[in-house]
Amino acid sequence: MDPKDFISCFPDEILCHIITFLPFESAVQTTFLSTRWKDLWKKARVLHGTIEDAVVTILSLLNDLADLHPPRNKWGFQFNFGHGRALFAAIAPNNTLHLDFSAREHKLSKSFDWLLPLNLPKRDKWPFPYKYEKILELNTPLPTDQQFKIKALYLISVCRLSSKALTSMVSYLPFLESLTIAKCNGVQSLDIENAARLQKLTVMDCPQLEYLCFGGSCLKSFQYRGRLVCFRFNVFCNCNSYRSWLSCVHHRGLYLEDAMLDFRQGPLTHWTWDFKKPSSYTHYYGLYKGSCNCGCTTLFQCFKSILESTDGVESLTLCRWLFEKSFCKKLPSSSIDFEFCFNELKELWWIDCSMERGNINALLCFLKHCPNLEKLYVTIDPKCYDLPSTEKFSAIFAGSDKLNNLKFVKLKGCADETKEMFLARRLIPLFLRTPLIISKQDGRCLRYLLKVPKLEKKGKYPYKFKMVEKPPEIYPDHVHTNL
Repeated sequence: MDPKDFISCFPDEILCHIITFLPFESAVQTTFLSTRWKDLWKKARVLHGTIEDAVVTILSLLNDLADLHPPRNKWGFQFNFGHGRALFAAIAPNNTLHLDFSAREHKLSKSFDWLLPLNLPKRDKWPFPYKYEKILELNTPLPTDQQFKIKALYLISVCRLSSKALTSMVSYLPFLESLTIAKCNGVQSLDIENAARLQKLTVMDCPQLEYLCFGGSCLKSFQYRGRLVCFRFNVFCNCNSYRSWLSCVHHRGLYLEDAMLDFRQGPLTHWTWDFKKPSSYTHYYGLYKGSCNCGCTTLFQCFKSILESTDGVESLTLCRWLFEKSFCKKLPSSSIDFEFCFNELKELWWIDCSMERGNINALLCFLKHCPNLEKLYVTIDPKCYDLPSTEKFSAIFAGSDKLNNLKFVKLKGCADETKEMFLARRLIPLFLRTPLIISKQDGRCLRYLLKVPKLEKKGKYPYKFKMVEKPPEIYPDHVHTNL
């Protein structure tokens, strides 16, 4: 060590703190000072530079992790871009990468269209502006078997400027199975292409979004929260038998096991739920010679497409207005005879703006086609889009069918105890055995519906919600509740 070097002897924590005051280029050059400084900049918790510099840093760290061992604890850093803009990056032990740009709220973010191909072609074929030479020069991709396998990616509060650099970065994540995009205020259209491995897609709280396109073949979970916009699914068919082809036709190429359709904000004026299949799909065995486009020529056909692509799910979030709008035209005058049956559905989260009699009838009508339901969650949100309930449900409703596997019902958001009790009375007949209904009003603890030993007043219903100090079991929330 140079005898005049009075700095290198300091602990890593102090040296990293010194590095945080350097511009990105200078921080990288500290590697050449001595062996002591080699790659020390990568341990710094705060760095400064551009969004492209941040991408370079992330990819360099992923390459290092591929050579070493995955982190045992959550590891992360902050990258400051100036003018209050920053990126928080974190790598979790479960091969998850979090990129959060929400250090400063982008309430007035400029609108942009976001193309996000998950498996890009050769880099000399990239379109401008996704070809960024600095990233390519500093990060030559490792062979596939040597890459650090990021399987889940979270992109939070992405703006127009950061979207371009992130698009080029995703090609370095060939093992991506889960993608979450949230709170991107400026994105108007989102086009996710070539998602051959992606199994889970979550898009939430993007208020300016008007168009979402997905192209892939393995999607099992689709979670969406926001307005009902124009959806386009370009599905790839991997059918190898006539039976699987028929199933693929029915489900429009989507084999979803989990679907969150939280459209409580209502629909856009013009929206679609559309599918496009490659010609190899539509001409399987020469049995189908129709168009490759499964276009929704009417709103009802679009509603029908939504239910066709979700009737095989095990967990589902659905708004009452969407169900009622989907089926009100198909309801017969005297009986219920839907062509859809959610045989696989185990957990249902039902969202509505109120629990008037007609609204409850709509819920009970839907439950008739969920014979294996185990857990029912009902949320009353006064801000939910209000489509007036049709009287047709009330006219044809003729009692509840038993749900033999129903374990419990959780209610949330009832305006008062009277309406809460009215809803509970309608749900009790669903249970094969002793009903278990749990209620949680805003800011209150859980209450359980219990049968009172004696009627307090003549004619009073023999059930009442009461606080239970020590609940017999812990009944979990719906899988979509805390997203």
